[in-house]
Amino acid sequence: MDISIFSFILVIILFLIVIESVRRGILETKYSLLWIITCLFMGFFSISETFINRLGRLLGVFYPPSLLFLFGLLFVIILVFDLTRRISKLNKAMVNLTQEYSILKKKLEEKE
Repeated sequence: MDISIFSFILVIILFLIVIESVRRGILETKYSLLWIITCLFMGFFSISETFINRLGRLLGVFYPPSLLFLFGLLFVIILVFDLTRRISKLNKAMVNLTQEYSILKKKLEEKE
């Protein structure tokens, strides 16, 4: 099996998983957009061998379909960074809520 066909099949499977996760409410729509756009680009790159071959020659890659895996790896790195940023933001919010809760609890104890 050609690597381009294999990649396209994997992209279709991922796309279906994302759509099913949104349908079941497991994945929120705002987060699914990044995955859907990535699936569309990866699907295009998988199908369009001439584009991948030209891009591979331009970048000096020996086996151009391996660029699909490079793009996938770059996407994962971007996704991990985005998730880390969101976790940091949620952590700050949790610290603020904990502090506000403690202050309100102390004020309530003082009134009693």
